[in-house]
Amino acid sequence: MNKLSATEEQLMGYIWDMKKAFMKDLMEAYPDPKPAPTTIATLLKRMTEKGAISYVLYGNSREYYPLFDKDSYYLAHVNDIVETYFDNSALKFASFFTKQSQLNKEQLEELKKIIDSEIKNKAT
Repeated sequence: MNKLSATEEQLMGYIWDMKKAFMKDLMEAYPDPKPAPTTIATLLKRMTEKGAISYVLYGNSREYYPLFDKDSYYLAHVNDIVETYFDNSALKFASFFTKQSQLNKEQLEELKKIIDSEIKNKAT
């Protein structure tokens, strides 16, 4: 799964949210000041070439749709980070994240609940 640029990820977010979208739908999704239509067209072309999206042609209009979901994309790239920077150790990554991310006590408690729930699910 190819890594998307920040601007491609922003556009991909709109496509994930809409599930299917024409160019005009994507233009409307952007806040003001909106990018030029040629910029969006260029991003869509690059994302198609990267295998992130495809489209169905209706006359001269293209309806774009994602070729993978958001969770799969993020998981693939988190796994790359864990492999590259943390010796392929999720434990080292989790330790770094909890110590360096400046989570407050409530957020750490919520994270603990998530971990406890996963431990319980794995035990059954």
